[in-house]
Amino acid sequence: MTAVEIARPLAAVALVGAAVAGMPAAHADNRRLNDGVVANVFTIQKQHGCATDLKINPQLRLAAQWHTNDVLNNRALGGDIGSDGSTAQDRANKAGFVGTVAETVAINPALAISGVEIMNQWYYRPDYMAIMSNCANTQIGVWSENSLDRSVVVAVYGQPT
Repeated sequence: MTAVEIARPLAAVALVGAAVAGMPAAHADNRRLNDGVVANVFTIQKQHGCATDLKINPQLRLAAQWHTNDVLNNRALGGDIGSDGSTAQDRANKAGFVGTVAETVAINPALAISGVEIMNQWYYRPDYMAIMSNCANTQIGVWSENSLDRSVVVAVYGQPT
């Protein structure tokens, strides 16, 4: 091979490398997972005869975010009570939601969690199924976070007054 024959492929690799280097960095985004949880809960409600649509509520999503981060960072937590002793209702009230709330929490000891794994944790728990299928829960907020060895998903369900 001549120097020119070697240089051409290297120049092409350099151009591709420069193009990739100029691309914005990708950031983890759990929006699709969170929206999938909402869709699954909506489906469960429809299967149980609920006539109203389930609406995403930003205040409930904020309450879910707070608890998700708390559970992710405090390994002793595994349910609805926060490290400060707060309940789902306390967090929703603090976020500005007016009404009654309930909560479901999924924890996976891995970098990721799928919608199937979440539903497997919630669907077969009678208390969580009662929350998800309750037609009075017309609003929802879902948040999820991941670390290298733990994924947490929290859904807060609301009955506005």
